[in-house]
Amino acid sequence: MRTLRDHGLSLGQRTHVQTGTLPKPIIWVEPGFVIPWNTSNVTIWCQGALEAQEFQLYTEDMNMSLGRQKPMDPGDKAEFFTKNIYAGRYYCTYLSPTGWSERSEPLELVMTGIHSKPSLSALPSPVVTSGGNVTLQCGSVQAFDSFVLTKKGEHNFSWTLDSHHHDNKMFQALFPLDLMNLSHNWTFRCYGYYNKNSHEWSYPSDPLDLLVSGSQPQHCTVENLIRMAVAGLILVALGVLLFQARHSLKSNRDAARR
Repeated sequence: MRTLRDHGLSLGQRTHVQTGTLPKPIIWVEPGFVIPWNTSNVTIWCQGALEAQEFQLYTEDMNMSLGRQKPMDPGDKAEFFTKNIYAGRYYCTYLSPTGWSERSEPLELVMTGIHSKPSLSALPSPVVTSGGNVTLQCGSVQAFDSFVLTKKGEHNFSWTLDSHHHDNKMFQALFPLDLMNLSHNWTFRCYGYYNKNSHEWSYPSDPLDLLVSGSQPQHCTVENLIRMAVAGLILVALGVLLFQARHSLKSNRDAARR
């Protein structure tokens, strides 16, 4: 794996860190921390105190500077726009009148599409009932050390498990899911990676739609209530018509007897 240093990025001087007096900066990336390898435009943001005069972005070892930026005017943050981003761990700091802040929490930037995609399946079936259980199996013929399961939906999440070698020559991980109190459908993907380059993931698996049948009864209940209400109204209307007909028939008979 080529390092950031191999790509000609500048080696910055170490900066004096004034710890204990300045709030720690916040670092994040847009469009997200999981980036396809051919993504051309990535923006890393760093936010510090209002008195920040300059921001600096670093690689993992804090020796290599990826650049310095003045804060946005007005504001307490700066953006680092790059067309050549690489997988790894990033930090940022900022300069104030009292010195440099401590470094931010690490930004773990993952790049996908480095290896062939694994397969993803549901055991015993991708159609399950709410409150039940299902196991998602992510596997590959490649000897990945770990697999990552991701879910797309209301609350994105990722779950990492170690890989295990099975008799069928597949390397795989089993992700048991508890569907208690969940009643909507999910879409999953999984990735594989080698521990020596844990920020470089495979292509994503094909999406797997997990159909939670518990999402249907709520809609069906409403529809059934509507149908029952309509049926009740029809029965009431028929009852009224029947009563009127009987009353009219009785009146005609009484009139005939007179």
